[in-house]
Amino acid sequence: MTKVAWVTGAGKGLGQQVSLQLAAGGWCVVVTSRTADDLQALAADAQHLAGSIHPFPADIIDRDGIDCLVATIEDQIGPLDLAILNAGTYLRFGLEDFSAERFAHQMAINVNGTVNCLSPVLKRMKNRRQGQIAVVSSLSAHRGLPMASAYGASKAALTNMCEALKPECDVHGVGLSVVHPGFVRTPLTDQNEFPMPFLMSADDAARRLINGLNERKFDISFPTRFALLMRGLRCLPDAVYFWLTRRMVQK
Repeated sequence: MTKVAWVTGAGKGLGQQVSLQLAAGGWCVVVTSRTADDLQALAADAQHLAGSIHPFPADIIDRDGIDCLVATIEDQIGPLDLAILNAGTYLRFGLEDFSAERFAHQMAINVNGTVNCLSPVLKRMKNRRQGQIAVVSSLSAHRGLPMASAYGASKAALTNMCEALKPECDVHGVGLSVVHPGFVRTPLTDQNEFPMPFLMSADDAARRLINGLNERKFDISFPTRFALLMRGLRCLPDAVYFWLTRRMVQK
């Protein structure tokens, strides 16, 4: 029987490549993003693959709309075996542009939007006592970085949430993973004007994500050297860490 996966943020970048690789592996993949044209193009690219891709455009910050969407997906396509909650964005701003509005907007998308997707999926998988969920966080969740106060906080919130939910998910037969990518070449990172260490292609990142899911890992982090570096920064004394990060701040 064909397995069903749902990938959010599938229009571009990592979500797009994950969707194509799952479809190549024979999965029936439901893809969601705000841009219907991107999803239609993705479905067309998958026509020669072993599996299939089905576009379901939606905005993850629309809680009621996402509830209805998940119900529609399961009614029309089938029960979800896998959900990869990848949708999110990066709002880069520093002290000069810091505001409650900017911060709230980042959290509304990355945190609340992800929870809007997680809630209906988790409820259904819990009742069936089966299924697998991956929440895409970031290596920036491990320690605060200049110009990423809101983004890093949003990703740290997702990581902490998954750590809290993991034991109960295990008890109820639901696999839960949190994904910590480093810099992945996407339209978002193409806008960055600073050097991005260990930059990797979306194709490579998608492969590592799927391999981690196949191995039932909780923490799926890549690339390995960058992940070790970011974890190592958590062990530095504050005085040393802030000496390093001050060098990243333009005066």
